[in-house]
Amino acid sequence: MLRHLLFDLDETLYGPQTGLWEAIGERILSYMMVRLGLSRAEAEARRARYRREYGVALNGLMAEHAIDPDDYLHYVHDLPLDEYLQPDAALNGMLARLPLPKAILTNSDRAHATRVLTRLDIARHFPTIIDIRALELVNKPGPEAYERALRLLKAQASECLFIDDLPQNLAPARQLGMMTIHVGHGRSNGAPPPGADYGVESVLAVERIVAGLIGQA
Repeated sequence: MLRHLLFDLDETLYGPQTGLWEAIGERILSYMMVRLGLSRAEAEARRARYRREYGVALNGLMAEHAIDPDDYLHYVHDLPLDEYLQPDAALNGMLARLPLPKAILTNSDRAHATRVLTRLDIARHFPTIIDIRALELVNKPGPEAYERALRLLKAQASECLFIDDLPQNLAPARQLGMMTIHVGHGRSNGAPPPGADYGVESVLAVERIVAGLIGQA
C-alpha cells in the first residue's frame, strides 16, 4: 500500500525555465575556480568527472580535496531566490489535494530546501526534509541514500512513490522496490525513461498518477 510521497527538490518542484539550477551550476564552477584555482574549462571537466564518479560534485571535492561541506553548500546556494522563483498556486493546490504524507529527498542541504519551499509557498506540505546531512553526505543516486531515507521514514520501499527529474536518480529507487515518476518538464514526451514506472511532463500531473495508484481515479 502506498503511504509516502518522496519528492526531489531542484528542477522537480520547479522547472528549468526558472534558471535557478543553471545559476547553482555556475556557483559550483565558481567555487571550484576560487577554492581550487582552476580555469573554467578545468572546473567544467572536473565537475563532469565528479558527477560521473561520485554522483555529485560535493562528494568528489570531499574525497579528493577534503573541502568543508558547509563551506561548499553555503557558497553554491548563495543566490537571491526571489529572482528565480515565485509562489506557485497551482503546485500548492495540487500538493494540498494529495492525500498522503509528503517529504523532500534532496542532495542539497536543509537550508536551501527550506528557502526554495518557502519561496514557492509550499513549505507547509513538507514537514519532512531528508537532505544531504540527514543522509550523512551519501547522495543520490547511490543506493545507500535511498536505504537511509527509508530508515528515516520508517517505511518499506513498496510503500513509497519517488518523484525526480533525473532518470539516473529514479532507477536505484525502483530497484529497491519504490514506485517512480520521472518529471520531464517538456523535455520528454511523457513516456517513462528506463528506470521509471511513469513519466509526466509537469509535476502537476503527479496528482493523476497518485489518484490511480490509491484507487481514486
